[in-house]
Amino acid sequence: MTDVRIQNYEALILFPQSASADLENSLEHVKEVLANRKAELLSIAKWDERRLAYDIHGNKRGLYLLAYFRSDTRNLGQIERDFTLSERVLRALVTRADHLTEEQMKNAEAMQRTQDETRLRRDTPAAATAPDAPTEEPAEV
Repeated sequence: MTDVRIQNYEALILFPQSASADLENSLEHVKEVLANRKAELLSIAKWDERRLAYDIHGNKRGLYLLAYFRSDTRNLGQIERDFTLSERVLRALVTRADHLTEEQMKNAEAMQRTQDETRLRRDTPAAATAPDAPTEEPAEV
């Protein structure tokens, strides 16, 4: 009989910067990958948006999402493979999270900030978030 071992893991997933405009879909993609492999998601939050050390598939900047999950050790290889083969994900790193308590992994504050940002991006009209959009008419001189 096989021994089922459940471990806690953390995953740092790198998306292209364009994914930050549709943060909700990026979060859903991570949830979907984990759910497909029967992993229990403990928390997921936006970690940062920053410049990459080198171009990855033509991307100079990226969006990092940090997810904590619980999974059977036998499924870990498939989870890593799913992230690697995903066309939406640039890179993913999955490690064991033995150094954290479950309370630290379920960081409610970071999850709430991510949910608030997702809600703001969804509710804000596209014209207001476009960098080229003029905010008001220029005054005639």
